[in-house]
Amino acid sequence: MMPLLGRAGLILMLLSALAAPAGAQGIVKNNFGDWQLRCETPAGARSEQCALVQNVAAEDRPNVTLLVIMLKTADAKSRLLRVVAPLGVLLPAGLGLKIDNVDVGRAGFVRCLTTGCVAEVVMEDNLLNQFKAGKTATFIVFQTPEEGVGIPVSLEGFAPGFDSLP
Repeated sequence: MMPLLGRAGLILMLLSALAAPAGAQGIVKNNFGDWQLRCETPAGARSEQCALVQNVAAEDRPNVTLLVIMLKTADAKSRLLRVVAPLGVLLPAGLGLKIDNVDVGRAGFVRCLTTGCVAEVVMEDNLLNQFKAGKTATFIVFQTPEEGVGIPVSLEGFAPGFDSLP
């Protein structure tokens, strides 16, 4: 998993959703299971930009939340997975990922903003297919080197939602 930067306007819009009511940022164009297709035309953009989004909290720690964002780059050549974790996570440990209890690996955090820290990876075909076929993705954030907190994210509706991205 390697980080790739891009589409700053959309990520800033979606990051602000952490601090705002769920319906306040972007327009929900459709729901796909547990995922929302949200779109907005950022200032200066020529066209609408959309992302598949899910906001979740750890079952045993409601203050540990994740914003999971799937999108295609403006040139439509890459697919990105961005996860915004809460401030206070252990950055060197990165963000762990399991899909249906199979370890997929870790992604590094690329930056922290006032709303949280962002991990980002390019969705290669293999990873995208695992998301599409899976039932649950578990993202793991670390608050200490020994203490990982697993946050389950439902993949219900992910495949049709992702396929609907413009």
